[in-house]
Order: sequence, then C-alpha cells, then structure tokens
Amino acid sequence: MSDDLLLLQRPSPGVALLRLHRPTVLNALNLALRRALAAAFESLEADESVQAIVLAGGERAFCAGADLHEYVDATPPDIIGRHMDRLWGAIARCRKPVIAAVRGHALGGGCELALHADLIVAGQGARFGQPEVLIGLMPGGGATQRLTRAVGKFRAMRLLLLGEPIGAAEALALGLASEVVPDDEVESHALALAARLAAGPQQAVRFIKEAVIEGMNLPLEQGLQFERKSFQLLFATGDKTEGIRARLEKRSPRFGQP
Repeated sequence: MSDDLLLLQRPSPGVALLRLHRPTVLNALNLALRRALAAAFESLEADESVQAIVLAGGERAFCAGADLHEYVDATPPDIIGRHMDRLWGAIARCRKPVIAAVRGHALGGGCELALHADLIVAGQGARFGQPEVLIGLMPGGGATQRLTRAVGKFRAMRLLLLGEPIGAAEALALGLASEVVPDDEVESHALALAARLAAGPQQAVRFIKEAVIEGMNLPLEQGLQFERKSFQLLFATGDKTEGIRARLEKRSPRFGQP
C-alpha cells in the first residue's frame, strides 16, 4: 500500500480506517489508487484482528471520481487491460462491514465507491452524483446496478441520465445515505459505529451482510432460504448463547469469549 495514496490507521481495537490521500486532486481515482484500495481490502479481509472498516477521504472530498487524465486518450483495449472488475471486486467481496465516511464530493467513481459500503455516514455538506454522462461516458463501477437497487429505477435514472449532483439531505431521503451528521462529526461518528460493530457478534454480523448482499441477486424464496440456513447455523455459536443469557440476566453481552 502506498502511503502517498492510501493511509491505514488502527484507531481502536478491531477497527481499520482507510483514508484516500490524493488531496490536490480531491482524491480522484487513478489506477495506482484503485490498485492500492484493492490490495488494502484484500489484506484487511484476511486480517483476523480487523472486524470493521471505515473508508474516508478529506474535508473537501470523499472522492471526486475518476482521474480524467488517465481517460482522455484511453482506448477500449486500454480500459479492458486495467481489469477494473477485479479492482472493484476486491472491495465488493469484503465480508466485513464497511462504513463510508463521506464529506464533500462523492461523485462518479467516488459515489460508486461509497455504494460499495454497507453504511454511508454523510456530512451535511456532502454531495453525491454520477456525472459521467456529462462527458459522454457512463458509470463503469457498478452505479447502474447498485444505485438502482439503493434508490429505485426512477430516482436512479434521474441521477444517471442528467448527471446532476444532490446534497446530503436529498441523498438521505432517497436512500443513498444511512444518516447525515454535521461535517465535523462524520469520521468520529463512523468510527464509533465501527467500534460497536467490532465489539458485536462477528459471525452474526457477517451472516447478515452476506444474506443481504446475496439476497439482492436472488429471487425472494431463494433469499429466504439463504437467510434461514444462516440463522440456523448461528445456533452453533457461543455468541448466540452469550447474547441470550445476557439478555435474560439483564447485563451487557461479552461476545467473542472462548
């Protein structure tokens, strides 16, 4: 991982903070940063000490989109050769909960990056959008699919076809954000959520994420079957027993104990 492009911190037990770090170009995604993100997610996925991941940018921008300097003269073979599907896939495959802490611009690839998260904490000044159509392109990182699943066909079409950004309040109303907080509280709030997730019953957390993601690609009955099997398997975990006993005894649970 290049410290010039992506910074990794461990702010609390079980929590990893990944920060995009190209401030002079509003964290625009060039190929090197995309590769650093993919490598970081693969590493954090394999790291058993990490239970939750917060993805953040800077004060002015979470991520302003693709670095257009790498696109202006690119040809189809150039783009195919970059294997973007593998780079995005490393993030999409992460089984651990991911929280996007969005301040400022989250546009184009930046909005798509946020859409890969499980929770989006947006600052009041955040702006979301898919402006690719304004330069004769379309999203290539999943927005036509993930955005549509998040907000519905007609709302997604407006964002995709017109390319106009929306503010945090509208993003929340559309279902494009989990919650909106003051700009100066975005990261602290996201980290607090991550700490709660890291202290929770890990197998249940991962099964919930897996059931939601898998269910989005399955017919309802198959999705329900997937959920039932995961629910049944959780009865083999110590966290289930601890959680129920703690509730009956009116105390806080101590998950993850041997």
